[in-house]
Order: sequence, then structure tokens, then C-alpha cells
Amino acid sequence: MLLAGDVGATKTDLAIYSTGSNPNSPVARKQFHSADYVSLQAILTEFLADMKVPVERATFGVPGPVIARSVVTTNLPWAMDEESLASHLKVKAVHLMNDLEAIAWAIPVLGESDVVTLNLGEPVLKTTIGVIAPGTGLGESFLVWDGARYMPQSSEGGHADFAPTNDRQIRLLEYMRTRFEHVSVERVCSGIGIPNIYEYLRDVEHVYELPEITQRIAAAKDPTKAIADAALDPLHPSQLCRTTMDTFVSILASEAGNLALKVLATGGIYMAGGIAMNILTLLQTPTFMRAFTNKGRFSDLMKRIPIRVITTNAALIGAATYALENSPHHD
Repeated sequence: MLLAGDVGATKTDLAIYSTGSNPNSPVARKQFHSADYVSLQAILTEFLADMKVPVERATFGVPGPVIARSVVTTNLPWAMDEESLASHLKVKAVHLMNDLEAIAWAIPVLGESDVVTLNLGEPVLKTTIGVIAPGTGLGESFLVWDGARYMPQSSEGGHADFAPTNDRQIRLLEYMRTRFEHVSVERVCSGIGIPNIYEYLRDVEHVYELPEITQRIAAAKDPTKAIADAALDPLHPSQLCRTTMDTFVSILASEAGNLALKVLATGGIYMAGGIAMNILTLLQTPTFMRAFTNKGRFSDLMKRIPIRVITTNAALIGAATYALENSPHHD
């Protein structure tokens, strides 16, 4: 049996697969709230005690750069390495990969029902595909065609500089520079970034909001979700929250466009992560495509790039795909 996992700052998703099975069809699967545990090992101990099945190999997508087979996770106080995890699990091998690399592994096996198309575009077969995922942080990766198949490549593009594209975003950058020495795009384009935009609009631009909504967001355990929910409230949408989310969508689209240019993603851009799924209606507004294609002399090229939002847990499917493709074919 193979163990695959999507380790996230918010939640950790684990599943067990029989060798040779489909990455979409685990034998067992369970989700855990990451902050409730001191380490990945603690989650694995609990999960495997419930499962009572022997595991031979494990693959985990993790939030952070995997260097020399180990990682200190970003936005989560865990350190892990392949050797100690293999020893703890008593398995033959453990493979750690960046969570965006895991998502990239899933893309060739995704079905039409796993994606929503934002822009049909004109995909060029066997060319580079870009992946961007606003979750707790901002992840980026890409896939290159090696002559026989797509090979995922890691990236830490979410930690590159935030490049504002209009007057509001320039003022947002100036505000953020008073708070952080380095303003990465993640600081304004992720789950940790959305409250920063909200606070800028509230405190600097003084965008109006009803006092009860202000109180609800201040008291929320997850302010990012509270802001998105208030923005999308069908009866009484909050002006401040809607402006926050429109600004976020514009920044996300612009950064997706930057990624597309940097890797020349004529095979398409795939967007993953819980936030993208939750704000699908906002991504389908003209704001997104306007910001994505706003690349001067390259605007026409941008219009031809397909854009899809992944609506399933691609990191888990990708970790499983890697595990199944790289294991000896026997149970």
C-alpha cells in the first residue's frame, strides 16, 4: 500500500492507495486540521492507527521548498525530512515535494469535471503549463514537456516582489512597506494577504463598512473567509469587502499573467487552492481577464492562453500520481 498526503498550513489531507490503482480512487482518506498537531508525525500516527493497513512507501506535498530532502514548512511551525519520516513510519521510502509541484503532477490526469474554464484560449500542445495557487500563502510551479511527458518543476514565485499595476496598488505597496521589509506578492495575494488589503482600504482609503460587519470580521477565527463571505453576500454585500476581493482578483490575475510570460505558458495556466474555488464567481468577472491580459505589447498573446480553475484537491491527487508512477507494481 502507498500513503499520499497534501500537507497544508490549514489542513492536512491523507489517503492510502493500493499499488497500480487510480490516483482518484483511494482505499481510505481523512482530513486533519494542521494547527491541532505538533508535527506531521503526530497526524500520521493517528491516521495509521485507525487504518490498520501496512504501508510500504509515502509521498507528501508540503508547503515550502524541499532542499536536501528536508523542509521547514512555510506558514506552519513544522520541520520534516525524508529519512526520519521513513523511520517513524517504518516504510521503505518517503518522498517530500513542494505542494505546488504535487499540484503540477496532478494536471495531466485531471478530467474535465475537475476544472472550470475561465478562458478557452488557443492551447499549444506539449508546451509549458503554469500553475498558481492562492491558499494560506501563494504557490507557483510549472510543467515542461520533456519529449515524452510533462515534468513538474518547483518554484517559490509567490515570494517574488509584488508589482503594483495601478494607483491603488501603488498606494497599497507603500502601506505594506511600512509593515514589512520585503513585500512579496504573497503578502497581498493569498489567505494571509487578503486581510492586508482589507486593512489598507479600511485605514488608508476609508472605504465604508457597516459596523456590524467590521465587528464580525474582527471576531472571525478566519478573517479571510469572513471577508470573502461578506463580499459575496447576495443580499447585503459589504462595499469594503467587495473592494478588497476585487483588488485581490486583479492582483492574482496580474501575477498569473506574470507567470505565464516568465515560463511562456502557451499550454495554459491552472489555478488551484481553496480561495480560487470559493471565489469562482469573482474570477469569472471581466476584472480577472482584464488584469491577466494587461501586458502591453503581449496582450494578444495573453488572450490565447487557456486559464482553468481546479475544483478538486489536486495536491493529494498529484502526490498519489507521483507515488503510483514511481513504485514497483505490486501490493
